[in-house]
Amino acid sequence: MSTAAEQRTYRIEDLSRESGTTVRTIRAYIDRGLLPKPERRGRSNVYGDTHLARLRQIADLLERGYTLASIKELLAAWDAGTGLGGVLGLVGEVDRPWSDEQPARISLAELVERFGGVTDLVAVREALRLGVLEPAPGSDDEFLVPSPQELAVAVELHAAGVPLPAITGHLGELRTQVEHISERFLEFTTEYVFQRFLQHPPTDAEAAEAADLIRRLRPLAQQTVDAELARAMRTRATEHIRRHLGDAGPPTDPAPQPARPPVNDQPVPVPLPPTTVAAVRALVGPDQVSAFVAAATDREVATRRMDALTEPDAP
Repeated sequence: MSTAAEQRTYRIEDLSRESGTTVRTIRAYIDRGLLPKPERRGRSNVYGDTHLARLRQIADLLERGYTLASIKELLAAWDAGTGLGGVLGLVGEVDRPWSDEQPARISLAELVERFGGVTDLVAVREALRLGVLEPAPGSDDEFLVPSPQELAVAVELHAAGVPLPAITGHLGELRTQVEHISERFLEFTTEYVFQRFLQHPPTDAEAAEAADLIRRLRPLAQQTVDAELARAMRTRATEHIRRHLGDAGPPTDPAPQPARPPVNDQPVPVPLPPTTVAAVRALVGPDQVSAFVAAATDREVATRRMDALTEPDAP
């Protein structure tokens, strides 16, 4: 037996008030096919609970970041008989935070204190632009910190002597590269894992299967990046320290060195390809060619000497 609540009807003004959606927006949704047309009774348009539920679904999906075009496709699948519950469960799994880190709150005074008493409002504005800080609702001198770990990294870098503009500049560059990595990972998993779910509106069972796959694959992106970053840092750091120590000359080796032939301090002509001379001249000018070639040679000799010292002894 039908209840009074199930039979409830609304004028458009009542529907607007109940749903929190403006009358103009309701009419736009009807024009775009997002909302069913009202029932015509005499000279009046009558809406029902179905319209109210649909408006609340649209509002929820908009809050999750979906466009109206995407919402229309989801609702069309629902109208065609595909369960929307599974799809919304899949949406919820994707929208779930990709980190266990909990946001924090910090005042401007605390922020200044953590950065050694340095007040740099330009850096604060840049941090807000990058999303390292967010305005705290209802406060002019407090901020939300979405990632306390990221802020802690900035604090440590500044304490080590890195200027604030350099930190924010590096973060902006890093974010661009990481966003590229995330996009490639999504393309990769879409092509090989999720493509079969995208060829038609998924059923509840398919949506549940896709959500389970997301839960399993979720940590893989970070694990892969962590492993590759560790490998790259190990390789590059070794090369970096060798290069810079080589520039400064190798450390004193107490082991006896083989006798070297006496060095003649007089300049010795060395034939160089004309293209090499031309390239060096264009780089440093004609007056600095000899000094540049000598410095480059010294650097190469020092680097090779450092490599020889750091290689393990042959068996």
